[in-house]
Amino acid sequence: MGYNRIIITKFGEPEVLKLIEESTLPEPKAGEVRVKILKTSANFTDIMIRKGKYPDVKDKPPFSPGYDMVGVVDKLGEGSAIFNIGERVADMTVIGAYAEYICLPEERLTRLSENIDSSEAVALILSYTTAYQMLHRIAKITEGKTILIHGAGGAVGIALLQLGKLLNLKMYGTASKSKHDLVKRLGGIPIDYKSEDFVQRIHELTIDGVDAVFDPIGGDSFKKSYKSLRPDGKLVGFGFYNAVLDKGGNVPLEFIKLLLWNILPSKKSTSFYSIGGLRKKHPEWFKEDLRLLFELLEKGSIKPEIAGHYPLNKVIEVHKIIENAANAGKIIFDVS
Repeated sequence: MGYNRIIITKFGEPEVLKLIEESTLPEPKAGEVRVKILKTSANFTDIMIRKGKYPDVKDKPPFSPGYDMVGVVDKLGEGSAIFNIGERVADMTVIGAYAEYICLPEERLTRLSENIDSSEAVALILSYTTAYQMLHRIAKITEGKTILIHGAGGAVGIALLQLGKLLNLKMYGTASKSKHDLVKRLGGIPIDYKSEDFVQRIHELTIDGVDAVFDPIGGDSFKKSYKSLRPDGKLVGFGFYNAVLDKGGNVPLEFIKLLLWNILPSKKSTSFYSIGGLRKKHPEWFKEDLRLLFELLEKGSIKPEIAGHYPLNKVIEVHKIIENAANAGKIIFDVS
């Protein structure tokens, strides 16, 4: 029996993605399980990986992208005893999930409640864990604070708005005009980054700036975000959108510059958040936070915005949508 998967044939533009058919299913090793993937999602990190600009992935093409997945345990490897065949599980795979089957170490997997929708669950794994950890583990935001979210209409931005609302935060969000109604509905105050200077706007709307800025853009945006902070505020960078899309900036230099600002004679601080790096350092945090997010989802306290569903063979089209930031919310691949 064979199966389908998407591979990156070489680093580059969306056309380097190719659907191939493998002749046999992968076999789980000792301590692993084989998972039949139901859902995976499309993320900007997948774009970085496809372009060869994601520092946590050292693999060389050909390989399958796919940062997260929800699936059903299909086969147990020798000694595997945590899960039963047929149980639904979730994981942040980083690569490999653009496929119908994958083998994973069983200790990495998180069990899913019967009451949780698979599409909503996969939408939480990367975007909401990123948002939750930036708010609580990095910025350590407390109730009633003020924050600025860049890309507020994207997947992580939406997660920050929903989780921030649970903390009664005052939230400002930069977004294109078409996404302003969404930002308002989720409790944020939208700022049109195309027609407004967000630094000027923030200082018009606040007394002395915001307590934290969450910035996935990089380049000049980092500088302006730093200026938007109150005197003891914190800038959290979590991406290099401009550099990845060749709109300015250099990923290693931007990272170093961000951290060097911490030696300035200022009470402002900066951090760069990497979900992969933090998971390696504190794997227990990832499981704790993902379980908590699944509980919030099951209770109805949070609800992901699903921008659309696509089959895997539409991967090129989907990557172009992500690159153009044309989606309001998460795009889901219906795999099996």
